[in-house]
Amino acid sequence: MPDTPHTHPYRSLRLGVAGPVGTGKSSLIATLCRALAAEIEIGVITNDIYTDEDARFLRSAGVLDPARIRAVETGACPHTAIRDDVTANLAAVEEMEEEFSPLDLVLVESGGDNLTATFSPALVDAQIFVLDVAGGGDVARKGGPGIARADLLVVNKTDLAPYVGVDVAQMVADAESAREGAPVLALSRSDAASVAALRSWLLGLLAAHRDGAHEPQDPGPMAPHFHAEDDEHDHSHGESHDHAHDYEHPHDHEHPHEPVPAGSGA
Repeated sequence: MPDTPHTHPYRSLRLGVAGPVGTGKSSLIATLCRALAAEIEIGVITNDIYTDEDARFLRSAGVLDPARIRAVETGACPHTAIRDDVTANLAAVEEMEEEFSPLDLVLVESGGDNLTATFSPALVDAQIFVLDVAGGGDVARKGGPGIARADLLVVNKTDLAPYVGVDVAQMVADAESAREGAPVLALSRSDAASVAALRSWLLGLLAAHRDGAHEPQDPGPMAPHFHAEDDEHDHSHGESHDHAHDYEHPHDHEHPHEPVPAGSGA
């Protein structure tokens, strides 16, 4: 934590971190906290569906005062709590800002989701989307709202590239093409230069936020997508989807009900 208390005339910068499961979102947040906790005041809100696993990981890593790391159990699709109904997350952010005022930065980590995940501008001021090389070198080419519209795209765990056969330079080039020149950062927590680049990007964003020069962008509605067990649906309108009404018995269409012939014994 910073040695000298200070006060700010502005609200904290709220930064969302999203990406598929296992890409290293919590690790990236831990890296940011290690790099910046001595300079700025930070709080973290994590999201998991039924657990506080990510919050416990960050607390055990010792990157912040444990009281500054809070968990929100969404109980639903991760994107629902960051895009459609941000009430629980927004309440957690505002409570932390009030309790630990003044904060410079609140990081909001989404639960692991697919390439369509985006944060509502009602919740965060900017967002990072995280991919990793272990997910495949072609992922960046697939695009999607998360990849295309985040303020920063991170290609994470670049130190693993030789072991999974991924060309990092090509993956970054594909990402830059998909993002039409918006920033892309190849990151490894063991590579000091890439960590310094991430730190520099965030401090630049924080300075722009303080100066009123950063305007949160609405990344637009999530694309329609599929879950394994249900029909295509779109969460962009904030409507709940009752899957109970989608269920059809597996035999309903295989054996249409027909009159049973007399004397069949059925």
